[in-house]
Amino acid sequence: MVRGQPRPVLSAPAPAAGRRAGVVGSPVAHSLSPVLHRAAYDALGLAGWSYDRQDVPAGGLADHVARLGPEWAGLSVTAPGKEEALALAEGCGTAARLTGAANTLLRTPTGWWAENTDVTGLRAALVEAGAPSVRRAVVVGGGATARSALLALAELGATEVTLLLRDRPRRGTQDLVARLGMSVPVLRLADGALDLGAAGVDVVVSTLPADAPAPRLRLGVGDPTVVMDVVYAPWPSPFARAVGALGPEAPSVVRGTGMLLHQAVRQVELMTGQNGPVEAMRAALAAGGPG
Repeated sequence: MVRGQPRPVLSAPAPAAGRRAGVVGSPVAHSLSPVLHRAAYDALGLAGWSYDRQDVPAGGLADHVARLGPEWAGLSVTAPGKEEALALAEGCGTAARLTGAANTLLRTPTGWWAENTDVTGLRAALVEAGAPSVRRAVVVGGGATARSALLALAELGATEVTLLLRDRPRRGTQDLVARLGMSVPVLRLADGALDLGAAGVDVVVSTLPADAPAPRLRLGVGDPTVVMDVVYAPWPSPFARAVGALGPEAPSVVRGTGMLLHQAVRQVELMTGQNGPVEAMRAALAAGGPG
């Protein structure tokens, strides 16, 4: 289990004036990270802190980071830069190392430090959604976020997680499965429909990108406790629409805003050295987030 990783030493005291942070990725214009982080700075009284977004395409993260001045405390990293973020860092937390991806970069006196707070965010969101423990689960997708989902589910006690993929699992996914020691059968999206009522399945998590088509779905004799889509915008996602199209007996799909909130809370803690103000950030997300 990955818990309580030591916080790296920041390059300047957290309350210092003029500190900057931001989110990078492509596309990134839809990101609600600024809403969350700015709300946290207000609640914590960090008047000198700012947080912005910057479109950084695949392959461009290292050059972008190299141009950042000493006032930068950290970055939130979204697709497609999570594996690049880990590669450019001087060190990393356990979750980032195990998943082979980082959604957080922190400036330290010795260079950039990488963390993966997606694991923390997804775990907390699943607990809030009604899955405090998990035995069997299904993860749709095989990228960096899917690996974070595997680790989060393992921390919640899962012993079997079925991966539903378009192609063969990536090397990083295979390595993580071997480390976790779970039973992880792999099914191909083209080989059949995802049964949302499969016997004994507690959780289904879709990690498909927002523009990816949904897999074929069907309802079985029972429903999983929680069906979650990590996507939060645009909403409903193709996956959520496909679930809804199954009719009134279909389970509700939990939107990815809970994961977004809790991974950002942990990022605030890492970047500022102060406890993340969960409720202030939740309220900002509800007021300024997607409809």
